[in-house]
Amino acid sequence: MPDPLVLAADVEVELVEKRSRFLTRLHRVEDVAAADALIHAARREHPDARHHCTALVIGAREETAEVHRSNDDGEPAGTAGMPMLQGLLHAGLTDTLAIVIRYFGGVKLGAGGLVRAYTAGVEQAVAAAEMRRRTLLTVAELEVPLAEAGVGENAVRLWAASHGAMVEETQYSSRRALLTVLLAEDLLPALQADAARWSSGRVAAAPVGHRPADVPL
Repeated sequence: MPDPLVLAADVEVELVEKRSRFLTRLHRVEDVAAADALIHAARREHPDARHHCTALVIGAREETAEVHRSNDDGEPAGTAGMPMLQGLLHAGLTDTLAIVIRYFGGVKLGAGGLVRAYTAGVEQAVAAAEMRRRTLLTVAELEVPLAEAGVGENAVRLWAASHGAMVEETQYSSRRALLTVLLAEDLLPALQADAARWSSGRVAAAPVGHRPADVPL
């Protein structure tokens, strides 16, 4: 199963169909409460809109199950929320809320026209969005003596930048600096070899587990 995608940033696009305006927003969300707050905010921001249709996909967590939710908000059943939800799922997105704010233009679109309009709104927003890929990375830690912390941090960050890895903020104690690197598992031997090189074998990159992370496409 391919890794899911998440939004790097929220996005909004506009579609006009037979004088009806469809404002489509995609938001990155972590839970249902955050999604509900954004839906309420959209209603306050656009009180004159006829409909505020929504679709929500939230990935499973240790403490919660996966969430798929949609709402037609007064449109004929199955013509808005469900096509929007299918658009999110087809794009492979998770932790994403779609809101389509419709200002009615006076011309009825019919069930087929509504499905096409709400589908197109989400498709256009997905096409305009910057994405990240959520994948499981290996976590490696390097304990560096304080006297070598500057050299070590510079070397690790240079290595990470050239290998598509991620370096977290350095943690300091009275005697050492702890460098944490998130990387693809098959890159661990290369990091270990690089650490042995710049430290003359005094520093090792030790795997300590795995963690999901959002990485550029």
